[in-house]
Amino acid sequence: MDRKIKKYQKILTDFLVAESISKDLGTIELQVITDFKNNHFQLVETGWFEKRFIYQVVFHFDIKPNGRVWILVNNTDTLVAEELIKKGIPATDIVLGFHPAHARQYTGFAVA
Repeated sequence: MDRKIKKYQKILTDFLVAESISKDLGTIELQVITDFKNNHFQLVETGWFEKRFIYQVVFHFDIKPNGRVWILVNNTDTLVAEELIKKGIPATDIVLGFHPAHARQYTGFAVA
């Protein structure tokens, strides 16, 4: 299990770093936040746009102790689950956590 979790940590980190590099938002900073001990991974936008302060979680992933990757936030039009499958995480290990538990059985991904 530890080997799988380390693999998923790398995939998620690499994905978030690539996303942060690919976007130029001017005065808005993209921060990759990784917590390898508790397995939380985020991409956050923060900074000033005109006279407004921006703070938004773009992506948030967790890896649970059972090795499943939970997609908790996706504030983009990217089909992030499909991207993670391409990078080596099987659909059976991806949970769309932003869907209610009763609806996950219809997503084609893991339910929990």
